[in-house]
Amino acid sequence: MNEPRVSERVQRVRIGLTGLAFVFLLVLLGTAISRSGDPSAEPANSAATANTVEPDEPLAQIGVAPGQSTTENGATGAPRAP
Repeated sequence: MNEPRVSERVQRVRIGLTGLAFVFLLVLLGTAISRSGDPSAEPANSAATANTVEPDEPLAQIGVAPGQSTTENGATGAPRAP
């Protein structure tokens, strides 16, 4: 009496995994089709626009960043007078 239940469970698992694989392939195909006409998906185009974008940080906009050495931010190496 235990044999039909085990084979039925195996069949249900097999059908479930087949359905899951079908849905995965369907979503993968849909994503590939929807991105094929998207101009922002081109790597050369996105790299060109990434270089022209202004930074969002206020310190980076004025050319000052935390942790810069004094020679990098334009200050001279001479000590300040008291």
